[in-house]
Amino acid sequence: MDGGKLVAKAFKQAGIECVFTLSGGHIMAIYDGCLNEGIRVVDVRHEQAAVHAADAWARLNPGSVGVALLTAGPGATDGVTGIANAWRANSPILVIGGQGPLANLRKGSLQEMDHISVMRPITKWAEACYATDRLGEYVEEAIRFALAGTPGPSYLEIPIDVLGGPVNLDEVNCPAPLPAPRLRPERASIRDAVRLLESAQKPMVMAGTGVKWSDGAAQLNRFLEATKMPCYCNGMGRGSVPHDSPYFFNRTRRDYMEQTDCVLLAGSLLDFRMRFGKSIPEEAKIIQMDLDATLIGQNRRADVGLVGNLGLSFEAILEVMKEEQISLDFSSLVEEWRAREVEEEEKLKAQLGSDEIPVDPLRLCKEIAEFVSDDMIVIGDGGDIVAKAAKVVPVPKNGTWMDPGPLGTLGVGMPFALAAQIANPDKRVLIIYGDGSFGLNGFEFDTAIRFNLPIVGIIGNDAAWGQMLRPQVMMYGRERMVATELAPTRYDKVVEALGGHGELVTEPGQIIPALERAYASGKAACVNVMIRRDLEFSGGIYM
Repeated sequence: MDGGKLVAKAFKQAGIECVFTLSGGHIMAIYDGCLNEGIRVVDVRHEQAAVHAADAWARLNPGSVGVALLTAGPGATDGVTGIANAWRANSPILVIGGQGPLANLRKGSLQEMDHISVMRPITKWAEACYATDRLGEYVEEAIRFALAGTPGPSYLEIPIDVLGGPVNLDEVNCPAPLPAPRLRPERASIRDAVRLLESAQKPMVMAGTGVKWSDGAAQLNRFLEATKMPCYCNGMGRGSVPHDSPYFFNRTRRDYMEQTDCVLLAGSLLDFRMRFGKSIPEEAKIIQMDLDATLIGQNRRADVGLVGNLGLSFEAILEVMKEEQISLDFSSLVEEWRAREVEEEEKLKAQLGSDEIPVDPLRLCKEIAEFVSDDMIVIGDGGDIVAKAAKVVPVPKNGTWMDPGPLGTLGVGMPFALAAQIANPDKRVLIIYGDGSFGLNGFEFDTAIRFNLPIVGIIGNDAAWGQMLRPQVMMYGRERMVATELAPTRYDKVVEALGGHGELVTEPGQIIPALERAYASGKAACVNVMIRRDLEFSGGIYM
């Protein structure tokens, strides 16, 4: 037996069911081991897509890691963007990279380079294993680091002669990773938080990615039921509160935040999305909940910091409220701001119901919203069109919404969808694409077709990098547009040529029937919708 069998055995011990890769000689021994262990090997068309798929697998399977296998040199560097995206999104993934023979280290082997130095800034753990009989230990340690505390990527490099070296599987150590511990914040800090909430007149919850990685949605919703407090969501916190919850708000965040006097930041960072803390009034109190103590007070001082699993933190707040007979009821705020949400929706009605041709982008989003059911997995892959969709398309209650996260990486659509469909074969998976983002990993439709995955993508095609074109026009004028225009390409024909189903849509009334036919085809499918190109800038670039 060789080291590839040992790596696969360690995967099996860790409960890994599927790995994503692009064929490479440096890592081929692991494929053979995966066949022995019954682990599915999904080969894609670009290493970036393999890592994105591993990222999505981790998001869809709490407590597990997604795994990508990359060959050496350009295989590893092609995966860097996917690793960086997982780093910013806190996705626990294990990336195994190949390397030239250890016996020829620094001699200039094919595709030899210092991968570890490249990976260290964008991983929680990056090491190389040089002993075949220790590969199981290294896999376990990499997984343990990826899942501990605030999750993130691990990178393990294995030289080809180490991976192919002989080993007796019955004599080596191959430990199964223990579940990451769930820590609770200090009781005194919980009491301080309750005191701030008790004295607040207009508090709010901002639920972010930390809720996702804490698996804390149920406890968050119990907290909202108990306190009747308005809640907004961002990042991977989207979907943690059902879209029909009376405490979920979406359209009034900016206005409410300008007036709030107490913000409970539940795993939501004060980064560019909240103007590095400046979105919150200076006099407002901040209760910050996070898995990582080093993030408490980042960019702005927190009045109370609660470090630990966010689900356990919400439970602890409710326990203290019960023990001290403290009752909170902000239902009057909920009623007031629900009326304002309705007002904001009314303002969009003209665009949502527009019959113009090319299709109004918001009308496209409205049609998608009407089509999406509560058990679907919806993936946003784009800039402009996804920002609009986030305002209109609800997060499915029993499904999932996924987008790149704070790194803003385009091209995640089909890679995310591959993992989603494999992990959930009975669910329908829909990608909302911009035409720019489709061009980055759109060829992964080939992968979906080869693996018989009936994923549907719908493209908002304005033949432009819309999110960049409008500020460019505003700053430099229409005559100075450069590097922001695309062609009105028939992406549907591209997917047809690969063996999938494709349709071109030019009228709003055709959108839902085209989506229905796409799913009825039973194939990977592309619905290419020609939408209006807007040149007027209305803000929305964050730095």
